[in-house]
Amino acid sequence: MEKNLSNFKKGEKGYISEINVDEIPLKLLEMGCLPGNFIELIQIAPFGDPYYFNINDSHVAIRKETAKEIIVTLETTI
Repeated sequence: MEKNLSNFKKGEKGYISEINVDEIPLKLLEMGCLPGNFIELIQIAPFGDPYYFNINDSHVAIRKETAKEIIVTLETTI
């Protein structure tokens, strides 16, 4: 099952399957936010933005509007 990263709930994990390269900051790509990499939602900020993820053992904060541009295949379906 594929899911938009902005709809993740705390603890969900999977593998990045698709990204919109035009809308993702280059720094996120350099930090490993690429198709095929493992991602897990660790924390959501108190007002719902940003999200705090573990991407291949790197901890990254991603704004909700950027998270909408990332599609993930959930781990339970792999």
